[in-house]
Formats: sequence, C-alpha cells, structure tokens
Amino acid sequence: MNIAVAGTGYVGLSLATLLSQKNTVTAVDIIEEKTKDLNEWKSSIQDEYIEKYFDEAKSGKRKLYLHAVWNNGTQRDENPSNTVYAKADFVIIAAPTNYDSQKNFFDTSAVESVIRQVMAVNDHCFMVIKSTIPVGYTEHVRKKYNTNRILFSPEFLRESKALYDNLYPSRIIVGWDKNDAAVVRASETFANLLKEASLKEDVQVLHMGFTEAEAVKGTIEKSL
Repeated sequence: MNIAVAGTGYVGLSLATLLSQKNTVTAVDIIEEKTKDLNEWKSSIQDEYIEKYFDEAKSGKRKLYLHAVWNNGTQRDENPSNTVYAKADFVIIAAPTNYDSQKNFFDTSAVESVIRQVMAVNDHCFMVIKSTIPVGYTEHVRKKYNTNRILFSPEFLRESKALYDNLYPSRIIVGWDKNDAAVVRASETFANLLKEASLKEDVQVLHMGFTEAEAVKGTIEKSL
C-alpha cells in the first residue's frame, strides 16, 4: 500500500520504518534537514533498531521502501507533501501534541493541520492518529471536519526502543465505528498492516470505539 507518515519523531519514524518493509512509505516532516538526512539513511532519533535497519538498507542488506519529503507549510502544488498525501491509501498522523500539565491542555494544532492538508487533496484515504490526544478527541475532529475517515490507534512505545516495540507489540489496538462498514474495513486493514510487519507471532488485535481506545492508552501508560 501507499502510506504517508506525518511526523518523524520516535513514533512516526519507527512506524515508517516498520511499514516500509512491505509497503511504499513516505515520511513527511516540517524540518527540511531531517528529511534530507533520512534520505541518506541517517536517523533523526536514537533508536538501536532503527539505526540497525538503516545501516542495512544503506549497505543493500535490507530493502526498505522508505523516502522522506519536506512539508513546506503551503497548499501550493509545489509542496512535495501535497503530492504524497494525494496518492496515499493511509496517512498516519504522528505530529507532536505538547501537553501543558498546569492547564491540562493538549496542543493538537499540528494534528489538525495535517488533517486539513490531507482533506484538501485526497477524498478517499483514511487518516490514523497516532499522536497522544485527550479522550474524546477523535470523535471531536470527525464531527468538526465532517468526515468518517479519521481513526485512532494508540501506541505503546518506549523512546530509543520504538521500532523494537513495533516489531514485537504487546497488542495492536485500532478504534472503529462498528456500524460503519467503510470504517470497519479500514480499521481491519490498518491493524493487519501492523501485524504483518511485526516479527511476533499471534499478536493480539483489538478493535474498539474511539473513546475507549483513547482511554485504554491512558490507563496502560499509568500502569507502566
């Protein structure tokens, strides 16, 4: 499949690397230098497995169908990310959501910027939020942008071990609306993409409502 990943922090880059084993993946970032480094197989984060996979890709020992482009922040045709988003079957949103603990506030502006950009150029792909968001947010943006093409899938990753955690996941959870056949198909397809790219046998896959999936992430993180 053709997959775009918005954001190249430890969540986005680990997912881009994971899925590029069997799919065409384009990583998108607003920092041009990071995209140039990625295209030379230089990781922008410290992660033992990402660095190992990149070294093997650079030497030809491993095939990764991964490329990176710069999002220059415009809606013009020459913005490389617009072309990437227009061709995508899935767009994974791993943009930062800085949390202010004093105000109990998530800054989700980067997530919504990606949603608007994708919806302006693509009328069929599903967007999967992997960013950390407050409970109830997925339902909120689905209503705000009047679309059923936004899903949420919580990540349970450790910094510096993110690719390993994606290769050997404790579980895969994808939110869905069980009454919407298109959403069910997209949720199942995305879960299978993650499962097929992992190295762990018999990975548990769970589908649940969006708000429940958001709450599960918070509950598990508090228990770790």
